[in-house]
Amino acid sequence: MNGDDTAAPSAPPPPPLEWKFSQVFGERAAGEEVQEVDIISAIEFDKSGDHLATGDRGGRVVLFERTDTKDHGGSRRDLERMDYPIRHPEFRYKTEFQSHEPEFDYLKSLEIEEKINKIRWCQTANGALFLLSTNDKTIKFWKVQEKKVKKISDMNLDPSKAVGNGSVASSSNSTSPKPYLANGGSPDRSYNYLSSDFSFPPGGIPSLRLPTVSSPETSLVARCRRVYAHAHDYHINSISNNSDGETFISADDLRINLWNLEISNQSFNIVDVKPANMEDLTEVITSAEFHPTHCNMLAYSSSKGSIRLNDLRQSALCDSHSKLFEEQDAPGSRSFFTEIIASISDIKFSKDGRFILSRDYMTLKLWDINMDSGPVSTFQVHEYLRPKLCDLYENDSIFDKFECCLSGDGMRVATGSYSNLFRVFGCAPGSTEATTLEASKNPMRRQVQTPSRPSRSLSSITRVVRRGAESPGVDANGNSFDFTTKLLHLAWHPSENSIACAAANSLYMYYA
Repeated sequence: MNGDDTAAPSAPPPPPLEWKFSQVFGERAAGEEVQEVDIISAIEFDKSGDHLATGDRGGRVVLFERTDTKDHGGSRRDLERMDYPIRHPEFRYKTEFQSHEPEFDYLKSLEIEEKINKIRWCQTANGALFLLSTNDKTIKFWKVQEKKVKKISDMNLDPSKAVGNGSVASSSNSTSPKPYLANGGSPDRSYNYLSSDFSFPPGGIPSLRLPTVSSPETSLVARCRRVYAHAHDYHINSISNNSDGETFISADDLRINLWNLEISNQSFNIVDVKPANMEDLTEVITSAEFHPTHCNMLAYSSSKGSIRLNDLRQSALCDSHSKLFEEQDAPGSRSFFTEIIASISDIKFSKDGRFILSRDYMTLKLWDINMDSGPVSTFQVHEYLRPKLCDLYENDSIFDKFECCLSGDGMRVATGSYSNLFRVFGCAPGSTEATTLEASKNPMRRQVQTPSRPSRSLSSITRVVRRGAESPGVDANGNSFDFTTKLLHLAWHPSENSIACAAANSLYMYYA
């Protein structure tokens, strides 16, 4: 190691992003009441970032497609080199379909609601889009493709007389030839086509034309290719595609099953945390995800705040984990709410698979999969709610499950909060970025210009604890907090700084 390496200064962290409003779908008018079935319950970009899917509580899946890349091909870098003006990502409504219907489990006397819990995109083929969607019990594999609409054209009508649908225009004082009927018939004389008397005149009947079939229009058709059912006794909380393109996992409170996309009538149970006696149950599975590039690795989180990394090569049943990520409580810090708020509601791998982002009730934590001693960074999402935990427990808000996401370059993370706010944090070494945004047409309205706490270096590892405004009982702008409007679902574009988030029935999109 030479002296130049030790003296080289570390690169400064990137500056905070300035977020701007891009689009909103399903914006509701002032005073308009939100229908329960219209509330968005899942958001997912596909790998290319050209398509976006949302699911709602009414069991519908809505697809959006990107429009700003179709004008001129090429990657963003190529376009910048050619001095094209770079526009922010713009999407348009593509199609929607009813994915799930309400059902009733007669054996358990339980209603199974149609709400879409998760959507995952699969690999595209032959111009068709494929995706998995799930409610509490049943996973479905959908194929969405353009079909040509066949239309009959060149019907046997005089074009000058036709008025559509085979009817004939009539005129009382017309001196034109008599109007034609279908198949060359004449209104004032009926032919018996089956009789042997009828014969075609020489040269045929000029008005008789055979209809032709044309396909000038296309329509999008969604077809359910497979249904993966009857494999979960408890509510499904996660589905995740494998990088091999052939398999996926589905997770409920106590089990994780491995499926082949082509086989819907059997799955393999690879994780089972159900104890012999249910009274001994101490934790449940809350989220599960495959590694983005290693098809043999998956991670799952628990209600006790731990993340387990499993290797499918070790054994068919992954009873023992290869790594366990958890943070021990500081001595004397435990309270009645400690275990509840430690429960992890969502985990996501970074694009390169090196880091895992986890969201519990109060914080975001970034874990390096090569270091299980503790998180690399911890971000306080809404620390000012800690004095209100009693109220949050009373109104069940403490059990809300917030999702999290990472940017494609791994430099930033994001998650939602109450009052339709969401937070964006920089996770590069030395970064103090901690932005508060509101899901509205003016996202920076709630922005608080307070410097974040600087990072502290512990040996060679930078562990960051970052907070926003911390006045008790109020939000980041000093307003009373609204627990009824919560931003649970959001997704980051895989290659650009663009975020889609759901506020009730509205889908907001932002770019930086």
